[in-house]
Amino acid sequence: MTSPTAANAAPDKLDGTVLKIASVVVLGAIMSILDVTVVSVALPTFATEFDTTYATVAWTMTAYTLALATVIPVTGWAADRFGTKRLYMTALVLFVLGSVLCSFAWDITSLIGFRVLQGLGGGMLMPLGMTIMTKAAGPDRVGRVMAVLGIPMLLGPIGGPILGGWLIEAASWHWIFLINVPIGIVALTAAFIILPSDKASPSESFDFLGMLLLSPGLALFLFGVSSIPEVGTVAAARVLVPGAVGLALIIAFVFHALRKDHPLIDLHLFENRQLSVAVITTSLFIVAFMGAGLLFPSYFIQVGGHTTLAAGLLMAPQGIGAMLTMPVAGRLVDKIGPGKIVLTGLPLILIGLGTFTQVAADSPTWLLMGALFVMGMGMGCTMMPLMTAAIVTLSNDQVARGSTLMNIVQQTAGSIGTAVMSVVLTNQLLDRGLDSQTVAMQHVPEVAAQEPPGMVDQVLSQAADAFGNTFLVATVLIALTLIPAFLLPRKKSVNPQLEAEGAPTVMMH
Repeated sequence: MTSPTAANAAPDKLDGTVLKIASVVVLGAIMSILDVTVVSVALPTFATEFDTTYATVAWTMTAYTLALATVIPVTGWAADRFGTKRLYMTALVLFVLGSVLCSFAWDITSLIGFRVLQGLGGGMLMPLGMTIMTKAAGPDRVGRVMAVLGIPMLLGPIGGPILGGWLIEAASWHWIFLINVPIGIVALTAAFIILPSDKASPSESFDFLGMLLLSPGLALFLFGVSSIPEVGTVAAARVLVPGAVGLALIIAFVFHALRKDHPLIDLHLFENRQLSVAVITTSLFIVAFMGAGLLFPSYFIQVGGHTTLAAGLLMAPQGIGAMLTMPVAGRLVDKIGPGKIVLTGLPLILIGLGTFTQVAADSPTWLLMGALFVMGMGMGCTMMPLMTAAIVTLSNDQVARGSTLMNIVQQTAGSIGTAVMSVVLTNQLLDRGLDSQTVAMQHVPEVAAQEPPGMVDQVLSQAADAFGNTFLVATVLIALTLIPAFLLPRKKSVNPQLEAEGAPTVMMH
C-alpha cells in the first residue's frame, strides 16, 4: 500500500492511490449526507404513517443532528487512539446498522431512537474522511482533496429530494433507509481493501472531563436552537433553558481546554491566524447559505405548487453549477491560495441569492433556475476553499483535531442558520396572517374553489413576499461574509512548521 509520503511524490496531481482512497471516503460521505436530505422529504409521510404531528416527526431530523454534535468532538481523539481506518469502518457499521433498524421502526419514538444510532455513525464519517484524505494527499494538494470531498455535498441536495420522492412513491418509506445497506456494504468492503492501515497514537490520555463538558454542551445548545422554529420565539423556556445550559458547558470547556495539554478539541489551533479567519468566514457563510438552502424547496412546493420530486429537480442547477467550478477552484487554491477564489465565489452567490429577494408568486422558473446555477458556481468557489484554508497549514498530527474542529463549526453554524431562517420566514408569514400549511393548501383544487375570487393569487403573492424578505436576510449575511474573506491568504508559500518536519510543504498567506 502506498504511504502518504509516497502519495506526495507527484505534487501536480492526485495519483491513483489517492483517488482510490478518495472513492472510499466519498462513498461514506455521500451515504451520510444523502440520508439527511432523503429523510427531510419523508417527514410528511412519517406524520401520516405514525399518526402524529409535523413538529414530532421533525425530531427524526433533530435527533440525528444532536447525535452528530455529540460524537464529532470525540472523533479527533478516537482517530489518534484507534487509527482512522478502524474507526472509519466502525462508523460505517454503526450507520448501516442504524439504517436497518430505522426501516423496522414500529412507531415514531423507535424511529427517533434509531436515528440517534445512525447519527453516531454518520457524525464520524465526514471528519474522519477529511483526515484520511488530507494525510493521503499531503498538504500541497489539500485544495484538490477538498474538491473531491465536495462531491457528496453537491449530490446530497440534488439527489436526496429526487431519490427520496421516488422511493416513497415507487416503494415505501422503509426504502429510504434500506437503500443505505448495499451502499454501506460496498463502502465497508472498499474501506477494508483500499484504506492504508495507520498506526494508532495512544500516548495521549482521553480528555474525559472535556467530553463531559463539550458533547452535552453542544447537544443542549443545538437542542435549544433547533426548538426555536417549533415554539416560534427565542424567549421560550424550551429554547432558553437548554440553550443557556449548553452555552455554559461550552464556555466551561473553553476554559478547561486552554489549560489542558491534550484537550478533546485543541483550541490552541486558533493561534493559527489563517485557521481563525477561515473559521469565522465559514461560520458566517454556512449560517447564510445553509439557512437559505432550506427555503428553496419550500418556496417551490408551497408557493410554486410543485411536487416534492419536481422541487428536487428544480434544485439541480445549483449542484450542476458547483460541479463546474469546484474542481477548477480546488486546483487553483493549491496554486494561488483560497482568498482570490472565495472572493470570486461570494459575489456570484450574492447575485444568485439577490434574485430570490425579488421573488414573486409567478416568477419565471427559468430565471430562478438560472439564479440557482449562478449560486452553485459561487458555492463551488467558496465552501471547500474555506476548508482548505483552515486545514492546509496544519501538521500531520494536527489534521485529525483540525478536521474535527471544522466539522463542529459546520454542524453548529448549519443548525443556527436553519433555525434563524425558519423563524424569520415563520414571522414573515404570521405578519401577513399566514402559515406554511395555509399557503400550501392554495394549490389544492377543492380548497382553491371555495376561496373568494382573487384570494388564491393574493395569498400566494403575500407568501412570495415573505420568502423574498427572508432571502434578503440571507443575502445580507453573505455580504457580511466578504469582510473576513478579505483577510484570507491570496498567495501560496512554504509552511515553515511542515518544512521543519521534512514533509512536502505549502502555506498560504
